[in-house]
Amino acid sequence: MKKTFALILSAVLMLSVLAGCGSKKEEAPAESGTETPAASELNVGVFYYNFSDAYITTVRNAMDGLLNNAGITYNNYDGAGNQATQLDQINTAITNGANLLIVNIVETSSPDSAQQACDAAKNAGIPIIFFNREVSNDVVNSYEKCAFVGTDAPEAGHMQGEMIGDFLLENYDAVDLNGDGVITYVMFKGQEGNAEAEFRTQYAVEDADAKLTAAGKPALEFYDANNSSKYLVDTTGNWSSQAATDYMTTILASCSEANGNMIELVIANNDGMAEGAVAALQAAGYNTGDEGSTTIPVYGVDAMDSAVQKIQEGQMTGTVKQDGDGMASTIMTLVGNVKDGAELMDNTSDLNVDDGVAKIRVPYAKITG
Repeated sequence: MKKTFALILSAVLMLSVLAGCGSKKEEAPAESGTETPAASELNVGVFYYNFSDAYITTVRNAMDGLLNNAGITYNNYDGAGNQATQLDQINTAITNGANLLIVNIVETSSPDSAQQACDAAKNAGIPIIFFNREVSNDVVNSYEKCAFVGTDAPEAGHMQGEMIGDFLLENYDAVDLNGDGVITYVMFKGQEGNAEAEFRTQYAVEDADAKLTAAGKPALEFYDANNSSKYLVDTTGNWSSQAATDYMTTILASCSEANGNMIELVIANNDGMAEGAVAALQAAGYNTGDEGSTTIPVYGVDAMDSAVQKIQEGQMTGTVKQDGDGMASTIMTLVGNVKDGAELMDNTSDLNVDDGVAKIRVPYAKITG
């Protein structure tokens, strides 16, 4: 009898152990970034080209909030400006169970990197959403579960050029510090081969020149006649404030009102570089915002809170709003489609979608105060 009872008790204990093992769930740790408790079957990898980029930080903060509110599991990854690192992160995330990729691609000078990321998603049978940094139509069209959310790259350059032209026509004599009838400028480009940088560099000057020459004024003149490119590029590719500060500090060592060759206009392809230029100008006594002090017009792009504050305080002149919140909410429209089992581009009829390709454009806006 005792033997029989012992056998029964042993069997019950064994069943309890097996049941416990069968209900245990192992969760892979995040390689980096943040993970929220899952409220759906989505496991999203969000890949940023560089956490240190000020505008990208606004998108990341907005995305984190929206994903958290939706109860979606996600991990953020910092490419740190290195494309090989980002591609490794994408492949690792797929191996670890990511079933939706949101990618701010590092390398934009050729389509190869974006295509590799797209092919990785395609081979895994999962959707991929590129954002912010333009990828080619061929990449997007190569996979039915691929889309892009960004801006109309030329639009920012056109808006910046229009603002500059209008401001100069209203304030020409005050801006022309040496009274030679020509406005001397410096252009901070940001990154070679980047679509946004290319178009902003081109149209900010072209459109300002068009307004000036139509009014009988000479076109803008780049401060360095020996620089045939007519721009200065951040050689790190990071569009950094420090690069603009360093460039501007060097320029101001030889360009001054006393020498009659002072920089009279600063054009920057993002607010980080614009603010970097302002820092150097302030060190030289300009753009303090104080009554009676000389302010060199400085224009940026992004409408970062700090840049808008500088405009309000008279330290910058204008910027073009690149809507980080709008970028994130548009991406979340597509994430919601994936979550609900709909087609990737469903529910986008009220958005600005390109013809013939799954690309959505978030509009810019002018900010002058």
